[in-house]
This record gives sequence, structure tokens and C-alpha cells, in this order.
Amino acid sequence: MTHALFKINIIIKQQKLFLYETDVLLKSYKVCTAKNGAGELFGSERTPRGRHIVRAKIGDGAPLGSVFVGRRLTDEIHSLERARKAADRDWILTRILWLSGVEKGKNRLGKVDTMRRYIYIHGAPDELMCEQPSSHGCIRMFNNDVVDLYERISVGTEVLIT
Repeated sequence: MTHALFKINIIIKQQKLFLYETDVLLKSYKVCTAKNGAGELFGSERTPRGRHIVRAKIGDGAPLGSVFVGRRLTDEIHSLERARKAADRDWILTRILWLSGVEKGKNRLGKVDTMRRYIYIHGAPDELMCEQPSSHGCIRMFNNDVVDLYERISVGTEVLIT
């Protein structure tokens, strides 16, 4: 599979991610975007809009619920007990699709650089997947869904966030 055939469209108002292959809808997934809404500025904790690409895929073969810190796999597996002990932790689980903006001045370079903001599509604890936006800027997915998406696409896949 080549990334040129696949495209991702994330619609913030719908809290949905749509995966297309050659302009045919393959699948839709429930997502959770930023509680602060949409926005591109560094430090805003908002989900950046516009055209992006998947710059890196991280987590090949990691078990469901594997915990990442600084894009590195730890030896932890998420559990409700761990979550209770670290209630304020922003859990990044299972897989990471690291996004990079492609629109200079909008989501690339300077104070609006999506990649430097460490914006990902990533797995999250089920209890954090709710109807209302609640992330710190990233796009959260159910763990099984992020694995499914991760396996289908490749680095370079286009991502449009509206």
C-alpha cells in the first residue's frame, strides 16, 4: 500500500476521523480533539487545523495500552489503577501518528508548527474517549481503532483537519 492512495479527514465539530482510499470512504472512527478548541499557536493546547502529513509512525508491535512518554515506549501498560494514581496525566497509548503541518505560517514553522507542538493521533484510555473534546491538542482514538488506522496508512499520508 502506498500513502498516496490514502487520505485522512478529521472534522472537529463531528469528533470523527474519516479514512479515504482513492477518494472512497473506507472507514470512520470516533476521535476526541482539544478541550480548548481549534487553534495553531504554540502553547494553546488546541487542535491545529489545515493540511498536514503523517511525519512518523511510532509503536510498531506494541501491545494495546502500552504507555509512551516523550514518544518512547515505557514498560507500563495502562490500567484504571495507574490512571487513578496519576489522574492529571495525559496518557499516550498504543500507537503514535506524529503530524507535521504543510502550510507555512498556518501550521508549519514559527509559533504555529504542528510538529514542534508534538501533535499526534494516538491511542487513549477508553474513559478519556468522550463525546466532548477533552484532549490537550492531540487527536485521541480508541486503542483498537488507532492500531487499525496505523496498519492501513504510511508515513506521508495526507491529513486534513477542519
